Amino acid sequence: MLRPLTKPSLALAGILALAACSDSDAATANFPSWQNTQVNAVSRIVSAAGVVTTTSMKPDGTLETVALGRDDGRRLWAYPATMAGRLPGMGVPAPAIVETTKGQGVIVALDPARKGRWNATLVARDARSGVQKWSRPMHSTFGPQRCGPYLCLSEHTALTHARMVVLDPATGRVMWRLPGISEVEWSDAERVLLLRMAANPMIESYDVKTGKLQWQQPIEQALGPGIDLSGGWAFGSTGDNLVGYVAPYTNPQTKQVSTFGLFSIRIGDGTVNWMRPSVVRVYPSGSPGYAPVVRPVDRRGAYGGFARLDSETGRVVGQITAADVPGSGWWLAFPDRMDKLGFLKHDAKGSAFNLASGKAARVDEERGWSFCVTDPKPLPLRAQAPGFYSTAAICEYDLATGKRVSPMSAPPPWFTGSQDGWRLWRDEKGAVHAVNDHTATAPGMYG
Repeated sequence: MLRPLTKPSLALAGILALAACSDSDAATANFPSWQNTQVNAVSRIVSAAGVVTTTSMKPDGTLETVALGRDDGRRLWAYPATMAGRLPGMGVPAPAIVETTKGQGVIVALDPARKGRWNATLVARDARSGVQKWSRPMHSTFGPQRCGPYLCLSEHTALTHARMVVLDPATGRVMWRLPGISEVEWSDAERVLLLRMAANPMIESYDVKTGKLQWQQPIEQALGPGIDLSGGWAFGSTGDNLVGYVAPYTNPQTKQVSTFGLFSIRIGDGTVNWMRPSVVRVYPSGSPGYAPVVRPVDRRGAYGGFARLDSETGRVVGQITAADVPGSGWWLAFPDRMDKLGFLKHDAKGSAFNLASGKAARVDEERGWSFCVTDPKPLPLRAQAPGFYSTAAICEYDLATGKRVSPMSAPPPWFTGSQDGWRLWRDEKGAVHAVNDHTATAPGMYG
């Protein structure tokens, strides 16, 4: 269970002090930025090798892979895209970018099928020119992912002989294979950590160049028996550790709720660092590896208060009690620095609490970031399975009035994340925005 916090945490104060350097309007006003309103990004946005890429939905409901220049947002190229075997709960997949040589990269995405018996074609293109380098026919896949210097891909995911292949991004040559379905959760030039999706899900570490198994850790070892990935999952890294979250899932036949919670394992050897069973991740919030905010749930399904955790240790660094949570009709809202937790009520006065002290805060002139849309509609995709949604956008609100604040300079780093000083996000209309404010590299809400 989450322990009560007896005094303001020095750890939280340190985190907030670091975040304060880059989160204000003044901090972003004088830095290079751009926006591209000619796209409708519905997937995550990925950046590498000086290029930004995303999956965009056209007005007719078809998908396309779009590449933009990272420094200016200029459209470089676009090609038709599709999904084949992707599950709606996973969202629309983003293309993958792998750097092949210094400053050069390859964008890999799923094109519509080119041969009758296949459902799609995996195509690799030069990141800047869009010139095709190689292709691979696909029956079904969850989509490509970068894994260190290579490309990882689970293919035949709708068939009994599903497997993951590791490909050379320059040639498409298979480097090594692994039976079953896997998802990349972390990688560097030497190692890749995979979530093995099986009856007993595991995190496994492999030598990325040879495919040699280095260690494996069953998730049940961290959270307990009864894991079911149907409820969803999320991972993020912090220093030398991988922090994972498994969401609860209620079996429609048995009505039993699966095991859920947050845990951390050491990247080097798979040792469990800490665990927080029976807590749910709240949204919007930061990555599990950067700024996890959770809410405990007891055995009867009753929710407790809210707690901000230190991703390195799992310790509570700020919380409010269940008694302080207002009745209903609110949405969570966090300020730029995540030092407070706000309860937004649209077009009405909300409330806020100081996370370090747990005490109520004045809401006069208090602002917080929350979802722009609270009742999103499924994407009207053409020739695709129904039930897909775009990645969410957040807007800034005045908690005293419940009204939106505009214009905004940039959503906070806990939402956007940052890579090489660049922060990228989509607005509620799908336009892509970027700012280079030199924020330290960190994952955002979507990784």
